[in-house]
Amino acid sequence: MKAAWIILLSIFMSGSQIINTKVIAHRGAWKNTNVPENSIAALQHAIALKCYGSEFDVHLSADSVPFVLHDHSIQGIYIEKTNTAELSNIKLSNGEALPTLESYLLAGKNQNQTRLILEIKTSQLGKARSLALTKKCVELVNKVGVASITDYIAFDFDVCLEVKKLAPKAHVQYLNGDKTPEQLGAAGLDGFDYHFSVLQKNESWLADAHQRKLSTNAWTVNDETMMQWLIDRNVEMITTNEPEKLIRLLNK
Repeated sequence: MKAAWIILLSIFMSGSQIINTKVIAHRGAWKNTNVPENSIAALQHAIALKCYGSEFDVHLSADSVPFVLHDHSIQGIYIEKTNTAELSNIKLSNGEALPTLESYLLAGKNQNQTRLILEIKTSQLGKARSLALTKKCVELVNKVGVASITDYIAFDFDVCLEVKKLAPKAHVQYLNGDKTPEQLGAAGLDGFDYHFSVLQKNESWLADAHQRKLSTNAWTVNDETMMQWLIDRNVEMITTNEPEKLIRLLNK
């Protein structure tokens, strides 16, 4: 009788998957800490908050060195058309140097509670450049020794596929919002990281992804009502500029 009850319980649990939503700090924890986004200080604040992950963006310099920055340019200097020597002289508002990917990864290396969510930015100089950046990112992640705590995201579907080719065990999520869970699974990717509006329009994709054991993430969610809508639908991760707010909501 007891064995039968255990079997029935396991069937019930498998049919009603419960997911504890995790917090991803968008460009680090910067908004409420008065540090620049995508800075090493923002990463350190995300780690101090015990966020599940800290997202950051990477571009390739003219001489093929990856730098961490969201926009394509900073202080009027275009990353992809500028060499490392000049980029290294740029200071963020807190006095930090514009971080190279290597320095950023090293800053996040000696801990295992916060994953490094590496967004490979789509190059404005063409597909070949995006794929070159992809190769450099995977090489540096392996060189620094952070492959076990690094996940990859990208808007370019070919970039996602290239990461999987170069690092088959890496966790890769697609950002653009135009692929179904079925298409992502068929391509061998690990899940999606879609704008919340895409998930509002395609709510069935959440249950479909769960059934296919694909990870689900929503960006960039700063409104508490939308956070709760996603939590209620078992979204695995929420990317936010307000990690403190999401943490409080999850701990209610």
